[in-house]
Parts: sequence; C-alpha cells; structure tokens
Amino acid sequence: MKFEAVIGLEVHAQLLTESKIFCACPNRFGAGANSQVCPICAGMPGTLPVLNKKVVELALRMAIATHCDVKQRSVFARKNYFYPDLPKGYQVSQYERPLCEKGYLDILPADGKPRRIQLTRIHLEEDAGKSIHDRSDDETYVDFNRCGTPLIEIVTDPVIHTAEEAFLYLTQLKQILQYLEVCDGNMEEGSLRCDANVSIRPVGQTTLGTKTELKNMNSFHNVEKAIKHEIDRQIQLVESGGRVIQQTLLWDADKGIARPMRDKEEANDYRYFPEPDLMDVIVEPEWVAEIRKSLPALPEERIQRYQSEWGLPEYDATVLTEERKVADFFERAAKSTAHIKTLSNWMMGEVLRLSKESGGLSQIRIVPEALSELVNLIEKGTITGKIAKTVFEHMAQSGDSPISIIEKQNLSVVTDEGELLSIIRAILEKNPSQVDQYKAGKTKILGFFVGEIMKATRGKANPAVVNPLLEKTLASS
Repeated sequence: MKFEAVIGLEVHAQLLTESKIFCACPNRFGAGANSQVCPICAGMPGTLPVLNKKVVELALRMAIATHCDVKQRSVFARKNYFYPDLPKGYQVSQYERPLCEKGYLDILPADGKPRRIQLTRIHLEEDAGKSIHDRSDDETYVDFNRCGTPLIEIVTDPVIHTAEEAFLYLTQLKQILQYLEVCDGNMEEGSLRCDANVSIRPVGQTTLGTKTELKNMNSFHNVEKAIKHEIDRQIQLVESGGRVIQQTLLWDADKGIARPMRDKEEANDYRYFPEPDLMDVIVEPEWVAEIRKSLPALPEERIQRYQSEWGLPEYDATVLTEERKVADFFERAAKSTAHIKTLSNWMMGEVLRLSKESGGLSQIRIVPEALSELVNLIEKGTITGKIAKTVFEHMAQSGDSPISIIEKQNLSVVTDEGELLSIIRAILEKNPSQVDQYKAGKTKILGFFVGEIMKATRGKANPAVVNPLLEKTLASS
C-alpha cells in the first residue's frame, strides 16, 4: 500500500512593536531576566489589558500580503492551560472569530509544478514566558519577560504533502514577514517558531489519518528533517501492524529523532471562552485600504519587474530581491545608471560580500548613488574593473565618492597613445624571444605582453587602447 503525507503548519511570529500587546512593557529581546514585567503581563489580579494598535496594524500587513479575508470584527478569547511560565493560567488568543481567514501562498517545488498553500487563518495572541531547565539539576527557573509579547499565529490548511513543500512555504513566509518588517524572523531568539502537524493516509483516501505534532524545531532545515523522519516513522509503524497515537513530539536535532512529550490536546481541552476584559477588535475598511497602499513591493513582483524592465537573468533578480534592504539599495542605485547588468554584478559580488563582512547592508559606508557612479566610470572607460575594486575598497573605508578617490589616488586609466606606445616598445625590447614566438604564429603570447603592460602601468592601461596598439607595434617590429 502506498501512503501520502498530510501536513499542516502553525507558525508563531513575534511582532516588531516597541511595547507588548496589552501593556507598555518594552518588547525587546536580551534584557535581564524578569526586568520587563509589569502587573498586567505578570497576570496580577485586578489588572486590565489594553490592546496595542500597532499589533493589529502589523497583523493586517501580513494578512493583506497573503491574500487573507480580513474580518471587520474579531474577538479575543482565553485559552486555558497551566504551565509554570504562564502566570495567568490562560493565554489571551483568538479562537472562533480570528482577525483574518482564507489566505494563500504560492510555492514552486523542484518538479516545476506550482503549488498553492491555503491558509486557514491568521490570528493575534500573546506569548507565554520561558522556563529555563539548564541552570540547575533539580530546579526550573522562569523568566516572565516574554509574557505578553505580541504574536501572530499563521495556520495552514492540511494541504502540504512533502517536507520539501513545507520548507519552501516557510522560507517564503519568513521572507514576506521580514520584507514587511512584521517580524525579524530570528529563530535562534525564538521570534519565529514553527509546529508541524503530520499524518499519513493511503493514496486516494480523503479522510485524514491520526496526526502528531512536532515541536522544538529551531531552523527550517530541522523542520524539513523532522517531517521526513515522522512521515517515515508513521509509515513503518502502520505497515508493521501498529497504529499512530495522537501526541506531541519534541524533535531532537542532535540525535535526529522525535521524542513523545504529551498526548496532543484538542480545542476543548483548552476551554476557550471570550475574553471579558477586552473589547472586540473593529477594523474599518478604510484602514485596511490605507495599509494596503503603504506596503512595499514584495519579492515575486520585483523579480518579474527586474526581468521585464531591465532584462536581468532570473538568477540575478532572485538574489537581489532576497532581502528587502538589498533590493531597495539596488533600485536606488539603478536610478543613476543605465548599465543595470554591470550594477547587478557589483551588487551580487562586492556589495554583498562587504555587507556580510560588515554585519549587514546598513553598516557599510557606500551609498547607492556612489555605486552607480563607480559603474558609470567603469563603463565610460575612466577606470578598469581591476582599478574599480581598489576604488571600491577605498569607498568602503572612507565613504568618499569614486571620482574623488580616483583623483586623490591618481587611479585614472592611461589612454594616451604616446605614453602607452613608449611603454610597449620598452617591453618588446626586453623580451625579444617572446616577440619571435609571436611572429612565428604563437599569438597566445599576446596575453604575456598585455600582462607586462598592466604591471608597468599598475593596472591603469586602457585595454581598448592597448590591444590594437600592441598588435600594430608587433607587426611593424
């Protein structure tokens, strides 16, 4: 019997707000334990939450970008469960009436057949605190700083069938979250977390099998590995006569296995009921339209535009749009040059290299207009590509414009035929055996002479002038 996997993903994304969802405590990672806590996020009796408007705005940005149906009225609920790091004994979330429903993302698997991944919902909720188990052998510490951190939970329909599809979906989702500045996407800091619900069923069957939930996956590659492992485990279990038990599993990346954590809860285990201390969330259509108008162009749109308007290869367009800051930098630079492919090469090569070494594009001292100026000088023949790299390094160190660096360092290309002819004759006189080889028909020796000329001019000789002048001098010698 052949089986197919059915996978649904739940992604929690921490929102990039200054303060938490229901109080004024800072929403900031890395502060001292329990230093960003107030009576509201600590769940003290008698406190009242107040919804942060920015939280709703960021959630709406993501909803619009993923083609969701935004609800004009949504409702908060209490999700009841008891963990040491949840001081109220419940989490404020949304259940029956979420902020948005029925969106989608399109992905392109390796087989070249586009797949549409439908979203069930995007809803708002607060985060719990953090239990710390590795400071003591017999005690658990609790840090409440994360309590009340604003989250959106993005839930797919059970329509994903392979680990590869899950990986592609998550990669694209993260890119959009970062483009919109909704979430920083840092999985190591816990600002982006993913749980996967996995089941199998015989091919052709429409009813869903018993699902397990995978947790504790700190990278998309671990999500992919964990899903593959769980699909294989379930198939082997069923084929050997066993049955899948509905439970929550913790992924152990070091050992490459999933360990049972607890029986999986159903919605009724959480005893949801409307949050009495919060009003309904009302989203006017005018606000949605205003947010829609403010959204930046997303990667897919930019890739198509870079190819159609500028004739860039798909590879270039994809690399240049991977990060919003890179795409914005490139587009600013493109306004000041007609040589887009040369600009693209420099962006993908020297600029991204420098960005990686410096800790990000915002840390480098080169502005887009200066890069355009450098490209224009190369194309004009004022400097060679080799000299341009020297100029680029000076730009990175000083932040000066290319032309000022060229003038200060005397790096202009040598184009004067008289000066070049004098250099060529001196080199030919020093290398008579190579001249004889050239005359005997070994024309590849021409590269040797060009190299010597470049050495003599410190790379400043203009090849367009050097090559014909060299050939002419050799022919007459």
